Amino acid sequence: MAMENYRRFYASFNKLPRLGDPEDAKEAIVSSYTSGRTTSLREMTPQEYDACCRDLEAKVNPDSRQQFLLERRRKRSMALHQLQLYGINTADWARVNAFCADRRIAGKPFGQLNINELEALTVKMRAINGKRDKQN
Repeated sequence: MAMENYRRFYASFNKLPRLGDPEDAKEAIVSSYTSGRTTSLREMTPQEYDACCRDLEAKVNPDSRQQFLLERRRKRSMALHQLQLYGINTADWARVNAFCADRRIAGKPFGQLNINELEALTVKMRAINGKRDKQN
């Protein structure tokens, strides 16, 4: 796996209660997710690493995934509202995706936007809608 750092893993790993040597604990966790193939984070596949991190995050903060989903839903709703005010039929996903895929708007389909990109889209659409309202 060509990762530059393992911040996601260690953010959760360091919050876990454990007895004994932290290196032994890390190796045991990695080994369990690679079916004993390796004890090194560097040798994990992206799928193994993601599954490991998801499970560690769930152990450390069981509500973190739910909080992320709620926040993403809220940001999507805000962005869709601004698109609706602009005149985009938000029930037509092909139209929403085509509009957002324009490089001047977001550069990718709506469903692929992360939380930061959704926030940026909302701000951009508020500016566009505000400017259009002033002209009328």
